[in-house]
Amino acid sequence: MKRDVLLLDFGGVISKTLFECHADTERQFGLPPGSLRWRGPLEPEADDLWRAMLADEITEREYWRRRAAEIGVMVGRPIEVKDLIGATRGDDPNRIVRPEAVATIRKARAAGCRIGVLSNELELFYGREALDKLMILNAVDCLIDGSWSEILKPAPEAYARALTALGSDAERTLFVDDQPRNVAGARRVGLTALAFDVRDPAASFRQVEQLLEI
Repeated sequence: MKRDVLLLDFGGVISKTLFECHADTERQFGLPPGSLRWRGPLEPEADDLWRAMLADEITEREYWRRRAAEIGVMVGRPIEVKDLIGATRGDDPNRIVRPEAVATIRKARAAGCRIGVLSNELELFYGREALDKLMILNAVDCLIDGSWSEILKPAPEAYARALTALGSDAERTLFVDDQPRNVAGARRVGLTALAFDVRDPAASFRQVEQLLEI
């Protein structure tokens, strides 16, 4: 059966990771260049906390809460995760959207695919005002956001909610995420799932197009 539904994670897949935006964060908070040395998936061997998250010792939300707290200590005031994201996007959240994501979504829509976004904490981290400004969300058919829900990836119910919203089934749907646990969870419920490589977004989006045959 041909896949004609695309379900995307947001952070890391559609948008750049905070790791890719360290220079912006340092500049915004007045930190010397190179102050932020943790690089997550870009250099996992040098990020103990990231490896703990991958091992399910802490959640992804906890990872970012701790990193925000560390920056807060550096600058001498409380910092929240949404402050870090605000530092990278400035007044325009569209500036951290991957151009490759825009191109692939446009191509998929032209080919007649339905498109959804499945995120665990989009509004929680970005804020409602920023979401209203994200132009790419106008190009998708539905957004399923777990910000204020206990139903989060990789729980089977999270994928089920997305499939229901898209009016699709697992066999027709391609799911894309940069977190291994979420990819594994999607595969357990029968979805074709692609592990997105944030180190090479262009190659990952080429794989998306190949799998959708667009």
